[in-house]
Amino acid sequence: MDVIVRPIERDDVPTASLVIQGGSLTPDVENEREVDKYWSAVEETRRRRGEVLVAVVDNEVVGICQLIVFPHLQHTGGWCAELESVHVRSDLRGHGIGAKLLAASEELARREGCYRVQLTSRHVRHDAHRFYEAQGFVATSQGFKKLL
Repeated sequence: MDVIVRPIERDDVPTASLVIQGGSLTPDVENEREVDKYWSAVEETRRRRGEVLVAVVDNEVVGICQLIVFPHLQHTGGWCAELESVHVRSDLRGHGIGAKLLAASEELARREGCYRVQLTSRHVRHDAHRFYEAQGFVATSQGFKKLL
């Protein structure tokens, strides 16, 4: 399978949002018709040195990953990267698409001078946990969230 990982383009947004919706535990909050809102998030991510990457197979977006870059107060003010919205279309999981997205994200984080890349994954996502561990991620912390 030929997989191309590249920065998202505005025309990719509706399909990319459907990929997110297909993998989300809260799919009802996604709306592929709200292109401007998604694109605004892409532009803000880029303004802050990050990127939204998509995986494309046969000219169709089948995976997505947002890389957020931020200065960390620890590590002497070093730069850190957070991965969010890591999704691969369910019918194409297990074909190396997610691994290519993560590899491209790590490469970008290194280019931006990040000393660490991190992510959180919901407790119920056991398959995702195995995947992340196979990609070299280590479960070092317990994550907490509070909806506002």
